[in-house]
Amino acid sequence: MKIACTKEIKVQEYRVGMTPDNVKAYVSAGHEVYIEKNAGIGSGFTDEEYLAAGATILETAKETWDIADMIIKVKEPLESEYQYFHEGLIIYTYLHLAADRKLTEAMLKSNVKGVAYETLQMPDLSLPLLYPMSWIAGRLGVQEGAKHLEKGYGGRGVLLGGVPGAPKGNVVILGGGNVGTHAAKIALGMGANVTILDINAKRLEQLEQIFDYHVNTTISNESSVENAVKEADLVIGCVLMRAGAAAPKIFKKKYLKEMKPGSVFVDVVIDQGGCGETSHVTTYDDPTYVVDGVVHYCVANIPGQVPRTSTIALTNATLGYGLDIANKGLEQACKDDELIYSAINTYAGKITCKTVSEALDIEYCDPRSLF
Repeated sequence: MKIACTKEIKVQEYRVGMTPDNVKAYVSAGHEVYIEKNAGIGSGFTDEEYLAAGATILETAKETWDIADMIIKVKEPLESEYQYFHEGLIIYTYLHLAADRKLTEAMLKSNVKGVAYETLQMPDLSLPLLYPMSWIAGRLGVQEGAKHLEKGYGGRGVLLGGVPGAPKGNVVILGGGNVGTHAAKIALGMGANVTILDINAKRLEQLEQIFDYHVNTTISNESSVENAVKEADLVIGCVLMRAGAAAPKIFKKKYLKEMKPGSVFVDVVIDQGGCGETSHVTTYDDPTYVVDGVVHYCVANIPGQVPRTSTIALTNATLGYGLDIANKGLEQACKDDELIYSAINTYAGKITCKTVSEALDIEYCDPRSLF
């Protein structure tokens, strides 16, 4: 199979879909690997390293897309890349289709096979290709929130850890999954008062034990969220109910007027549409905006700011499934490993992921019926 990796074009996205070590693995398995020129520079991987690993370097994005049987990326294709879609192409990346009708329609029209990292799901409902970035996004979300609490960034001028004689900042985390857990680790490490809200009482019990009862936990409902955010200096939105689904809007616009002026809301699940009613995607070039006195931070590629760490963590997780698809073809790989069916979001012009189908109100087709 011809495997290609293109340079990411999202604003300040420095990750890359393959490392030189990944190239070696594909080449050793008998595949041809093509890398767009300078694709890995942002993560510290040079073209010379890719060449030494056995890749061919291509000058342009068009060449890279055109030659590929499978494109391996980090972020979803942007509109300028839709022109490169061709029938039968496998796109193996984060897709986040539930929040992007235009991309979904372009993929359906071109009959590409969309294999999404974020929906590949284990029998225990865990998400092995989403977890590495969830960990990083949770940790960075608190760091970015703490920075934007500074007065110079529009915040209310609160140091999360406080100092003797001055109170600590209050951090409220909406969602106790992987993102929320790692957000809590950093917030506690900074010395903040931390409250975690989740709908699952058993999960809250686990979190209390994980953090040795140094966090406050509350069952999440509309009243409890409203009461918690009133006292918050920093709110981290981490709510994602189902793999690939649009995030539920649990952070209501009406809460903002009750919150402290200059408090900060970081919507970590903005890739899936965001969990705030007032959330919309921002970039690192202009990461925040203010609604009713509350600073909103809604950058859609938070892990892109630590690309070396993020790229290595992500590709360690994605390589095995990518090799399986390359070695056997997508269809046989699915038949040999049922888990891979859960990652297929589009196939033969059909939506093959239930949560994406529900979010966009487009008919669902079971991928097992298509091959």
